[in-house]
Amino acid sequence: MYEWIRKFTSGDNGWLRLIYLIPRPAVHLLCVITSWILSRLPAAGLPSRVRRNMDDLLGPCGVGERRTLIRQYLFNVFMALYEILVDSGRLPGSRGWRFRVEGERHLAEALEHGRGAIVYTPHIGNFFYSYWYLCQTYDCLTVATAGSPELRPLYLKFAELGCPGLDYDSTPPLELLRKLRSHLKRGGVVFLLGDFYRPSFPAVRFFGKSTRLPAGAAVLSMEGGVPVVPFCSWREKGFVHHLRFEAPLPLASSSGRNAREEVVGVLNTYMERVIREKPAEWFYWFNAEERWEASADHHGPGQPPEMSRPAASAVQGSGTFGA
Repeated sequence: MYEWIRKFTSGDNGWLRLIYLIPRPAVHLLCVITSWILSRLPAAGLPSRVRRNMDDLLGPCGVGERRTLIRQYLFNVFMALYEILVDSGRLPGSRGWRFRVEGERHLAEALEHGRGAIVYTPHIGNFFYSYWYLCQTYDCLTVATAGSPELRPLYLKFAELGCPGLDYDSTPPLELLRKLRSHLKRGGVVFLLGDFYRPSFPAVRFFGKSTRLPAGAAVLSMEGGVPVVPFCSWREKGFVHHLRFEAPLPLASSSGRNAREEVVGVLNTYMERVIREKPAEWFYWFNAEERWEASADHHGPGQPPEMSRPAASAVQGSGTFGA
């Protein structure tokens, strides 16, 4: 997948300017046809890998049902790449028709407490567009890993559109945590994507498997009583996106020796729920198998070793809003 993105983002961008001239309905049709063809290829390459990962996490289903889900996933990926690389320049002025928003009052009410708010989501839907939407109304900040040469052009494009971010790879952990705390204390919104995998992150269970995910949202919420507003987005139809905010998760009351681990568990349970609800919208089907660790149990009794590290080491990286 990253190789595909590299081909889209590297070299001469003259072809992007050419695609800009193609009407949206024609681009939509091209994405439909391409995703249909790829979903029916023999069991090899990207579609095969996506199929295995879906079977692994979602359980087996009929051939036709799985093929439909793979086709929808590929369609969403192609459409998102077009939207980010080509159509994002037309975002200003399109908010009225491009977004259908549900439950935004939950974020507004959370901000009334004066402690800022964390908008928390897995990599569901066009998360670049979700962040752009938030930046139009709120003092919003995210964490990105912009060191990847394949993905850096995507971040730069959105930075030009007024969407700021902290680079996880180039910002020292303590400084990163300090800036996020400061932003929240000023009443700002922090947009965090919690399903980004790195071997250095704390050990957790996700979809019943051993893996490692960031704990930054849990750390920031527990330290400052910051409300965490669950969020997800999906493609409603064509170029229209549905954004859904839910009531803040009950995290602040957690206490005790294993409090952080319990909060992380609540956050991961939420992400599992929305991925199962909108499986064709989850970005990481193309490499989900790389995040699972062989051991059935990382840590045995008590806390995993990573839980004893300084809080800064667990600060949220935001995945493809990152590496």
